[in-house]
Amino acid sequence: MADVTILYDKDGSLEPLMGKTVAVLGYGSQGHAHAQNLRDSGVNVIVAELPKTANGKLAAEHGFKPVSAAEATKKADLIILTLPDEVQSVVYKKEIEPNLKPGKVLGFCHGFNIHFKQIVPPAGVDVVMIAPKGPGHTVRSCYEEGSGVPCLIAIEKNDTGNARDIALAWGIGIGGGRAGIIETTFKEETETDLFGEQVVLCGGLTALVKAGFDTLVEAGYKPHIAYFEVLHELLLIIKLMSEGGISYMRYSISNTAEYGDLTRGPRLITDQTRAEMRKILKEIQSGAFAKEWLDECKAGKPNFTRLYEADKNHPIEVVGRQLRKMFSWMEAKEAPEE
Repeated sequence: MADVTILYDKDGSLEPLMGKTVAVLGYGSQGHAHAQNLRDSGVNVIVAELPKTANGKLAAEHGFKPVSAAEATKKADLIILTLPDEVQSVVYKKEIEPNLKPGKVLGFCHGFNIHFKQIVPPAGVDVVMIAPKGPGHTVRSCYEEGSGVPCLIAIEKNDTGNARDIALAWGIGIGGGRAGIIETTFKEETETDLFGEQVVLCGGLTALVKAGFDTLVEAGYKPHIAYFEVLHELLLIIKLMSEGGISYMRYSISNTAEYGDLTRGPRLITDQTRAEMRKILKEIQSGAFAKEWLDECKAGKPNFTRLYEADKNHPIEVVGRQLRKMFSWMEAKEAPEE
């Protein structure tokens, strides 16, 4: 196995952020967690958010006084961008770049805009990353419980010589040092993160679930039974794999299920599937996907919206919404209307 460096609380401290101001730009999923966790760790935090938006109102409810990105950049030593990838470069050009001075540090939770050169910081400004491997609400809840979410740390630019210490203090401040902070690079984080989302965690998984559901329903099986077999029970399998890998999952299921796994899985993930995975990876590495996504955003997201709405009304979503309301063992959740 390749060498891996994992850092913990004992390997750094919050000292590099003491007496400094940290600005969190955006109070969405990641932003609210980073801002609150850092503040609770004793760091001076300000939040940049549009005050009349839902996120701006939430920041105020949490005791922050939202300011503009420009004002936050002027005041802060560490500026953490948690804005959506597609708007970061716009905000950077208008409000951040004019207010950057040597010695300041730009922090990112994902390397997209730096790696694909949508943002090119000036000389004298450090560029670092702390990327929690979990959604913001988990980053927050784990911190409150006294634990943490594993994070990645990367240093892209270290003009001051202090970038790593600052980044590690940030990671420790949000609770990452309790779980482990793994060293990587902006390139590695960006390309593997996009690949994982597209091929396995989101794109591959949702396509597989829908195809399995459609196959069962087309064969005459009841939709709610198909829902349980191809979607609901994913939680059990993913939990087992997360705790002990593929082998532990196989150890925990029946021999029948294990034999089906070993013999039928390879019939689904064929050489053609692997070739398509390599093609997707090349699109990410070349910047073709980044260009496609940014062009889609500039056009008003027509393809995005069309595909999202179609999937939102897929039969597995319709039956799922009905079933979850009947579950007594869990609180049903639904995506809010845009």
